[in-house]
Amino acid sequence: MWEFCLSTNKVHIASFIYQTLKSQTGEIEVVLTCYEQFGVYNIMLACAEEERVRLSVLIERCVIKVICNFYKENYLDEHLHLPTHEKISLTAFKKALINFDKETDFYIISKNLTLKNNLNLDSFYYFKLIALRDKWKELIMLANDNSDYLIGDDAFFDLLKFLIDNLEITEDEISVFQKDNGYFIKTRENNEHENVVDFEELSKESLVSTLIELSPKKINFYCDSDDTTVNFLSKIFEERVNINYNKSLKKLDNYSSIFK
Repeated sequence: MWEFCLSTNKVHIASFIYQTLKSQTGEIEVVLTCYEQFGVYNIMLACAEEERVRLSVLIERCVIKVICNFYKENYLDEHLHLPTHEKISLTAFKKALINFDKETDFYIISKNLTLKNNLNLDSFYYFKLIALRDKWKELIMLANDNSDYLIGDDAFFDLLKFLIDNLEITEDEISVFQKDNGYFIKTRENNEHENVVDFEELSKESLVSTLIELSPKKINFYCDSDDTTVNFLSKIFEERVNINYNKSLKKLDNYSSIFK
């Protein structure tokens, strides 16, 4: 029997880790629990020794995702100083920075990560990932040092588009449907079979963040009329956005069972 404890003092990160591992360990016989003690949240896992390698891979991927998303976002919030722009623009810029050069972030974390019997995420981040924070610091200094230049919308969006154009493509094609005051996403699997991946209604900021993270080659946007969100997406993704006016209701009828 192999036992492992993953701990953090941030409840939202503990919840994310628990839910992620719970959803990914269905094919492995794993005991999974989470408890709080003295302000520290502990995610406990146990499996047969022969399943250790498979479970270790899932834990490692989860840790890397947490560091590259939650910890990097917190680092940006603490150190990034940008001129005032619309909320959706700043959300997009920060999300683009979070996902920029993620492959190198993955490599640095993986190189320093060794799973034995326990891992405190905060200690690992602060003591083992100094090189990672130095890398983030260089990127943030570049943005901060040019903050006066980024006051203008043209310069700001030029840099934002540069960041987005250099993100790794993770989806070939994504369709976005406008419905009421929110948006729904589905992807196309193997360019033949449609696969709904997100049933939850998204706000415009959440939609923009999700699309930047997925960085698709093509975005099909279905809406009834001119929409400020699709105009913003067209501005940052440019020719990757394909707008389909007056088709969303017909499309949504085909997926009515999903959205009920």
